[in-house]
Amino acid sequence: MITLPFKPLGNSTRRPRVPSGVRVYAIGDIHGRLDLLDQIFKRIDSDHARKPVPHRIEVFLGDYVDRGPESRGVVDLLIERGRSHRAIFLKGNHEGLLVSFLHSPSTLINWQRLGGLETLMSYGLTPSMNADAGMQAELARAFDKVLPPSHRYFLNELKMSFTCGDYFFVHAGVRPGIELEKQREDDLLWIRQEFLLYEEDFGKIIVHGHTPVLEPDVRSNRINIDTGAYATGRLSCLVLEADTISFL
Repeated sequence: MITLPFKPLGNSTRRPRVPSGVRVYAIGDIHGRLDLLDQIFKRIDSDHARKPVPHRIEVFLGDYVDRGPESRGVVDLLIERGRSHRAIFLKGNHEGLLVSFLHSPSTLINWQRLGGLETLMSYGLTPSMNADAGMQAELARAFDKVLPPSHRYFLNELKMSFTCGDYFFVHAGVRPGIELEKQREDDLLWIRQEFLLYEEDFGKIIVHGHTPVLEPDVRSNRINIDTGAYATGRLSCLVLEADTISFL
């Protein structure tokens, strides 16, 4: 585990922190990599066994599905994890695309460009690369039938954000100049450059994914932990405890 330095929050002289007795494990974009998720859980459990704390919170930043080969397995494992651990599951733009396809089959055109066909195949379907409107509707009906009720509930209950101490967890980021509690869903799921290029204080440290980086990107106002798991084989886990940050 490598502990990294951090600048003070805003104009304060203190370092950002989570409440006493709390340890947060935040996991970046998984994208169908069941193998990497299983490894992360083993590391988290081992870390906590060595150094137990009263309150352990696991925060997942969204994008559980698409691109990688085992989206269905990832959702199964997350549901199982949530039954035995305190877990916060945030919504990613890819979960939004999945749900949109169920209601609007024509969105398949955009979803398949972002890895949606891999998700459908993980549920046992055989989608066409060039589906016309009729085929899109048929595929959406077939997906609706094979999607387990537990998965539907999981997708419908995903949170848009989570706050713990001086940290604000979200999938993509926030729009500068807008209070955190007044952010629009579209920005929380999709924003990039306006957020990434902003160097001022957001009010809290933003922990996010969505934009892949080779290494976790730790800045004075945000931390990006999307290390492109589906392509790089690296799924990052940020650990926050008291006023320290580290990575498993």
